[in-house]
This record gives sequence, C-alpha cells and structure tokens, in this order.
Amino acid sequence: MCKHRPDSFNSLCYNISMSVFLPLGVIILSALVHATFQLGLGALLLLYHASLGRHIRRRTLKLVSAFTAGFSVMVLLMLASACFFIWTVFQGKFPDWMFTVSIAILSGLAIVVWFLYYRCGNTTELWLPKPVARYISRRAKSTDSSVEAFALGLLTCFSEFPFTIILVLIAGGGVMGFSLSFRMPAIALYLLIAVLPLIITRLTIRRGSTVVDVQRWRVKNKNFLRNLSGLGFLTLAIFLFAFKVLIDFS
Repeated sequence: MCKHRPDSFNSLCYNISMSVFLPLGVIILSALVHATFQLGLGALLLLYHASLGRHIRRRTLKLVSAFTAGFSVMVLLMLASACFFIWTVFQGKFPDWMFTVSIAILSGLAIVVWFLYYRCGNTTELWLPKPVARYISRRAKSTDSSVEAFALGLLTCFSEFPFTIILVLIAGGGVMGFSLSFRMPAIALYLLIAVLPLIITRLTIRRGSTVVDVQRWRVKNKNFLRNLSGLGFLTLAIFLFAFKVLIDFS
C-alpha cells in the first residue's frame, strides 16, 4: 500500500493542476495580455476629447459607457466563438498539438509586438494601416450618439483581431477545461481583466485627471507598454510549455 501512495499523490496533483490551475492560469494570462493592447484605449481617449468639446460632461460619460459596452460585447463574442469552435471542432477539448502550435505563435507575436506594434516616433500611433487608423480616428471624433459609440467599441476591439485571436482561442481552451458550472465565471473573469484599462481610465478621468494627462502618460511609457505586451506573450508561451508540454512528456 505504501509503495503506491507517492504515485497516487502525484496523480492527484497532476489532475488538480490540469483541471484547475492550468485553465485558470491560461485565462488570466491571456486576459492580461489582451488588456495591454492600446487601440481601444486610444479610441476611447479620442472619443473623450472630441465629445467634451461638443457636449456636457454627462453626455460624454454616456458615450464613453456605450463605447466600453461595445468593446466588452466584442470581447465576449470572440471568446464565446472560440469556445464554440473548440466544442464543435475538437469535441470540447483543446488538442495537445494545438498547444504546441500556440506556443510557436505566441513566441512569434512577442517579436512582432516588440518591433512592429508601435510606429516609430514620440507618439502612440499603432501598426494599423493608415486608412483604417484614419477611419477609426474620424469616427471617434464625430461620434454623437450611444449607438455610434457602441459600434465604435465593437470596431476597435475587432481591429486588433490579428493579435487577439490566439489569446481568445487559448482562453477558450481554458474555459472548456472547466466543468459546465464554472465556464460562465471563467468567461466573466477574462472579460473583466481585458476591459479593465478602459474602466480604470474612465475612473481616473472622473476623479480629476484629464485626457491630456492620460495620453502624456501613454507616450512617456510607450516602451514599457511595448515590453509588457511582448513579455506577456512570452510568459504565456512559457506557461503553456511548462505546464502542458513538459508535464505531458514527463
């Protein structure tokens, strides 16, 4: 009996790590990386700045709330679509080979973020093609209703799909790793973390800071934000490699 206890204990630890810590870690890390992207925050600041010049503060706050709601809905739709894709294509379980592919993609995106996500110069101008960037900027400056602000939130979130698709797929695999009763809280956790920068920015401005203050901070900390995104991708890749690939081969 005693000889089998270590194996039983190791098996129990492995099952716990696979059923709880791995999916929870994947969801949290993916959401944190998602939260470091700057397009949504940049569009929000443009909307704030333009609206404050045309409307009373209460009207501006409604537009900002609608924008945040649209951004949140798109994050939710992307994550729900990822879960549905995993459920229908992979029968609800992220296959092992997809973890290996994901690690390679995450490592590549870390390099792309470090060198291509931000354009050169003392600005926070991003990688987007010029026509797309001008369109989003024009819509942010001319948005005059909650419906338009909501649609702008949807658009800005979707525009970073080339970077976030792998994050929502990995997070979707994490969500599907939980039992049915814990999947909705897991999705809510990802959503909260991903939109947290928008919420914090709104609270910061409401408590006395200006849009200029926030933008000045973004420009000053541009390199920090770039490194944070890149290291986030690498950290997620290392996490998957350590807790999935190495454990499976050990």
